[in-house]
Amino acid sequence: MDEWTLKIRAMDTQNVSEARTEGTCPADDEQCLKLEKAAIKIQSWWRGNMVRRTLLHAALRAWVIQCWWRSMQAKMLEQRRRLALRLYTCQEWAVVKVQAQVRMWQARRRFLQARQAACIIQSHWRWHASQTRGLIQGRYEVRASRLELDIEILMT
Repeated sequence: MDEWTLKIRAMDTQNVSEARTEGTCPADDEQCLKLEKAAIKIQSWWRGNMVRRTLLHAALRAWVIQCWWRSMQAKMLEQRRRLALRLYTCQEWAVVKVQAQVRMWQARRRFLQARQAACIIQSHWRWHASQTRGLIQGRYEVRASRLELDIEILMT
Protein backbone atom coordinates (compact mmCIF):
# COMPACT_ATOMS: atom_id res chain seq x y z
CA MET A 1 0.00 0.00 0.00
CA ASP A 2 1.18 3.46 -0.77
CA GLU A 3 1.40 6.23 1.77
CA TRP A 4 -1.78 8.10 0.68
CA THR A 5 -3.89 5.00 0.87
CA LEU A 6 -2.68 4.47 4.38
CA LYS A 7 -3.36 8.12 5.21
CA ILE A 8 -6.89 7.86 3.89
CA ARG A 9 -7.47 4.63 5.77
CA ALA A 10 -6.15 6.24 8.90
CA MET A 11 -8.58 9.21 8.75
CA ASP A 12 -9.83 8.46 12.18
CA THR A 13 -7.05 9.06 14.70
CA GLN A 14 -8.91 7.13 17.30
CA ASN A 15 -8.77 3.99 15.12
CA VAL A 16 -5.05 4.47 14.52
CA SER A 17 -4.41 5.02 18.22
CA GLU A 18 -6.44 1.93 19.11
CA ALA A 19 -4.61 -0.14 16.50
CA ARG A 20 -1.26 0.98 17.87
CA THR A 21 -2.16 0.24 21.49
CA GLU A 22 -3.65 -3.11 20.64
CA GLY A 23 -0.64 -4.07 18.56
CA THR A 24 -2.73 -4.63 15.43
CA CYS A 25 -1.14 -1.78 13.49
CA PRO A 26 0.12 -3.12 10.11
CA ALA A 27 3.32 -1.12 10.40
CA ASP A 28 5.87 -0.64 13.13
CA ASP A 29 5.48 1.90 15.94
CA GLU A 30 7.32 4.68 14.17
CA GLN A 31 5.24 4.28 11.04
CA CYS A 32 2.07 4.17 13.12
CA LEU A 33 3.07 7.49 14.70
CA LYS A 34 3.62 8.97 11.23
CA LEU A 35 0.25 7.63 10.14
CA GLU A 36 -1.36 9.07 13.23
CA LYS A 37 0.25 12.48 12.60
CA ALA A 38 -0.76 12.33 8.93
CA ALA A 39 -4.31 11.42 9.94
CA ILE A 40 -4.36 14.32 12.39
CA LYS A 41 -3.13 16.71 9.66
CA ILE A 42 -5.74 15.45 7.17
CA GLN A 43 -8.47 15.69 9.77
CA SER A 44 -7.43 19.20 10.79
CA TRP A 45 -7.28 20.23 7.14
CA TRP A 46 -10.73 18.73 6.53
CA ARG A 47 -12.21 20.31 9.66
CA GLY A 48 -10.63 23.64 8.70
CA ASN A 49 -12.22 23.41 5.26
CA MET A 50 -15.57 22.52 6.83
CA VAL A 51 -15.33 25.40 9.31
CA ARG A 52 -14.30 27.82 6.55
CA ARG A 53 -17.15 26.61 4.34
CA THR A 54 -19.61 26.91 7.23
CA LEU A 55 -18.32 30.41 8.04
CA LEU A 56 -18.50 31.36 4.37
CA HIS A 57 -22.10 30.14 4.14
CA ALA A 58 -22.97 31.98 7.35
CA ALA A 59 -21.29 35.15 6.06
CA LEU A 60 -23.10 34.88 2.73
CA ARG A 61 -26.43 34.35 4.49
CA ALA A 62 -25.74 37.33 6.75
CA TRP A 63 -24.82 39.40 3.70
CA VAL A 64 -28.06 38.42 1.96
CA ILE A 65 -30.07 39.32 5.05
CA GLN A 66 -28.22 42.65 5.35
CA CYS A 67 -28.88 43.45 1.68
CA TRP A 68 -32.55 42.61 2.13
CA TRP A 69 -32.76 44.72 5.29
CA ARG A 70 -31.07 47.69 3.62
CA SER A 71 -33.48 47.48 0.68
CA MET A 72 -36.43 47.31 3.11
CA GLN A 73 -35.09 50.33 4.99
CA ALA A 74 -34.72 52.22 1.71
CA LYS A 75 -38.30 51.33 0.76
CA MET A 76 -39.61 52.39 4.16
CA LEU A 77 -37.63 55.63 3.96
CA GLU A 78 -39.05 56.30 0.48
CA GLN A 79 -42.58 55.58 1.75
CA ARG A 80 -42.07 57.94 4.69
CA ARG A 81 -40.67 60.60 2.35
CA ARG A 82 -43.65 60.25 0.00
CA LEU A 83 -46.10 60.39 2.90
CA ALA A 84 -44.41 63.51 4.28
CA LEU A 85 -44.50 65.08 0.82
CA ARG A 86 -48.19 64.22 0.45
CA LEU A 87 -48.97 65.71 3.86
CA TYR A 88 -46.96 68.82 3.04
CA THR A 89 -48.78 69.34 -0.27
CA CYS A 90 -52.16 68.80 1.41
CA GLN A 91 -51.29 71.39 4.04
CA GLU A 92 -50.03 73.81 1.41
CA TRP A 93 -53.23 73.42 -0.65
CA ALA A 94 -55.30 73.94 2.49
CA VAL A 95 -53.38 77.14 3.26
CA VAL A 96 -53.78 78.34 -0.34
CA LYS A 97 -57.53 77.65 -0.24
CA VAL A 98 -57.95 79.48 3.07
CA GLN A 99 -55.95 82.43 1.76
CA ALA A 100 -58.04 82.50 -1.42
CA GLN A 101 -61.28 82.45 0.61
CA VAL A 102 -60.07 85.27 2.87
CA ARG A 103 -58.95 87.37 -0.10
CA MET A 104 -62.28 86.73 -1.88
CA TRP A 105 -64.19 87.73 1.27
CA GLN A 106 -62.10 90.92 1.61
CA ALA A 107 -62.58 91.80 -2.06
CA ARG A 108 -66.33 91.17 -1.84
CA ARG A 109 -66.56 93.28 1.32
CA ARG A 110 -64.69 96.14 -0.38
CA PHE A 111 -66.93 95.80 -3.45
CA LEU A 112 -70.09 95.89 -1.33
CA GLN A 113 -68.79 98.92 0.58
CA ALA A 114 -67.94 100.69 -2.67
CA ARG A 115 -71.37 99.81 -4.14
CA GLN A 116 -73.13 101.07 -1.02
CA ALA A 117 -71.09 104.29 -1.11
CA ALA A 118 -71.92 104.73 -4.81
CA CYS A 119 -75.63 104.23 -4.08
CA ILE A 120 -75.52 106.81 -1.29
CA ILE A 121 -73.65 109.29 -3.48
CA GLN A 122 -76.10 108.69 -6.35
CA SER A 123 -79.14 109.14 -4.13
CA HIS A 124 -77.73 112.37 -2.67
CA TRP A 125 -76.77 113.60 -6.11
CA ARG A 126 -80.23 112.84 -7.49
CA TRP A 127 -81.90 114.63 -4.59
CA HIS A 128 -79.57 117.59 -4.96
CA ALA A 129 -80.10 117.68 -8.73
CA SER A 130 -83.85 117.58 -8.34
CA GLN A 131 -83.72 120.35 -5.76
CA THR A 132 -81.45 122.61 -7.75
CA ARG A 133 -82.62 121.75 -11.24
CA GLY A 134 -84.21 125.14 -11.57
CA LEU A 135 -85.75 127.71 -9.34
CA ILE A 136 -89.35 128.29 -10.17
CA GLN A 137 -90.24 131.78 -9.25
CA GLY A 138 -93.42 133.44 -10.22
CA ARG A 139 -96.63 135.08 -9.22
CA TYR A 140 -100.11 134.29 -9.96
CA GLU A 141 -103.46 136.05 -9.59
CA VAL A 142 -106.88 134.57 -9.52
CA ARG A 143 -109.63 136.61 -11.20
CA ALA A 144 -113.18 135.71 -11.48
CA SER A 145 -113.24 134.87 -15.12
CA ARG A 146 -109.80 133.46 -15.79
CA LEU A 147 -106.51 132.42 -14.22
CA GLU A 148 -103.61 134.61 -15.08
CA LEU A 149 -100.25 132.98 -14.54
CA ASP A 150 -96.84 134.57 -14.90
CA ILE A 151 -94.02 132.07 -14.23
CA GLU A 152 -90.33 132.80 -14.42
CA ILE A 153 -87.91 129.82 -14.44
CA LEU A 154 -84.28 130.39 -13.49
CA MET A 155 -81.65 127.76 -14.19
CA THR A 156 -78.49 127.98 -12.21
